[in-house]
Amino acid sequence: MKKIVLIGYMGSGKTEIGRFLSKKLELPFLDMDFLIENELGKTVSEIFTEKGEVYFRKIEHQIFKQQIENNESYILSTGGGTPCYANNHLLLNSEGVESIYLKASVETLVSRLEINRKKRPIVANLSDEELVEFIAKHLFDRSFYYNQCKYKVVVDDKSPSDVVAEIQKLLL
Repeated sequence: MKKIVLIGYMGSGKTEIGRFLSKKLELPFLDMDFLIENELGKTVSEIFTEKGEVYFRKIEHQIFKQQIENNESYILSTGGGTPCYANNHLLLNSEGVESIYLKASVETLVSRLEINRKKRPIVANLSDEELVEFIAKHLFDRSFYYNQCKYKVVVDDKSPSDVVAEIQKLLL
């Protein structure tokens, strides 16, 4: 049984790397946002708008805990905030869990998020300067939780295939 959990800030490549790694390792790929949306029948944006962040984080914790406790093998891409709430970071070191922090610099995240800014409501209306400050502050606030992962893989200036190859070496 192999549970691979990918952690990192939005734009770090969790979903893209997770899908690629899934094909390489022939394991199912799961995405926390999709699992939550599927469970509640609403988008993450709708959940935040209608019920608020506290409700969202409660549901996120329940689903994350269920995934960690099940006996299946998979690759799970979490939301950027998943490890930062409800002691989810403690689950990253559960037995059978290979947690990997996809670490990206502020510069890398800014360049990636600028491209898809409209798809990210939380940053859609920020100026370029505000975006840099927003990301830097979040990374600082979340670093303790992200660094609870068993492995750290720097993604700056690397292709998805390079990152996946590095992860595969770590998991041998």
